[in-house]
Amino acid sequence: MNSIATENLAIAYEDHLVVDDLDMQIPQGKITTIIGPNGCGKSTVLKAVGRILKPKNGMVYLNGDDITHLSTKEVAQKMAILPQSPQAPAGLTVGELVAYGRFPHQRGFGKLKPEDKKIIQWSLEVTKLTELETTAVDNLSGGQRQRVWIAMALAQQTDLILLDEPTTYLDLAYQLEVLELLYSLNREQGCTIVMVLHDLNLAARFADYMIAIRCGDIIKHGTPEEVMTTDVLKETFHIDAEIVTERRTGRPTCISYDLIPQAVDECDSCGRAC
Repeated sequence: MNSIATENLAIAYEDHLVVDDLDMQIPQGKITTIIGPNGCGKSTVLKAVGRILKPKNGMVYLNGDDITHLSTKEVAQKMAILPQSPQAPAGLTVGELVAYGRFPHQRGFGKLKPEDKKIIQWSLEVTKLTELETTAVDNLSGGQRQRVWIAMALAQQTDLILLDEPTTYLDLAYQLEVLELLYSLNREQGCTIVMVLHDLNLAARFADYMIAIRCGDIIKHGTPEEVMTTDVLKETFHIDAEIVTERRTGRPTCISYDLIPQAVDECDSCGRAC
């Protein structure tokens, strides 16, 4: 099973340093959620880990190997990454988009083999999309589209999936639908899931492991009970949060919070994205 780690990772957009000297470990076979304020480096870290963005310094290791030494095809065979709000070419059907997940396993422009088609059908079944296989992606709801992208990632046959805000623009029901699907994939298929999430309560509800980031630095990492605390949220978001244990899930939940204005003012001088 593939694992991810970073060492002394520094990421910048031109001269603007977003992440500096980041050491991070992602536990295998677990669901990890990354939380933090807007612009703190969450998505930037995910892009660097997924080799979409080249780091300024430092290392990213995939299963112990320096990711820069692996070919694009090798990375795609081991790791799937779904960016924020992905767009499918107009007119593409569900089945056609999911089939793209088999490209890393093909030679040149070879046709789909029986084994490829079997994996595609399995991906459609797991994500409950079989009946929509011939439907244009453009005609689907937001939640259905997210399931199609997840199905494409599954068709890659990787055991590591990175998702950047997979619940963005979805209503409450679709958010749960997508996250429950990812939860079942982790529990039933053993996929390692890494997600950037804005909703703290959903992040704590579905995660085995959480990483809180601010200004490109890790404030706290650990179980939801260790990360979803008043002190950690104060340092990460500059809020005074009230945390309780939710009755149905048994997970920590933020039920209310107030701003801490002086902390926000102090942060303005940090010199990095916050």
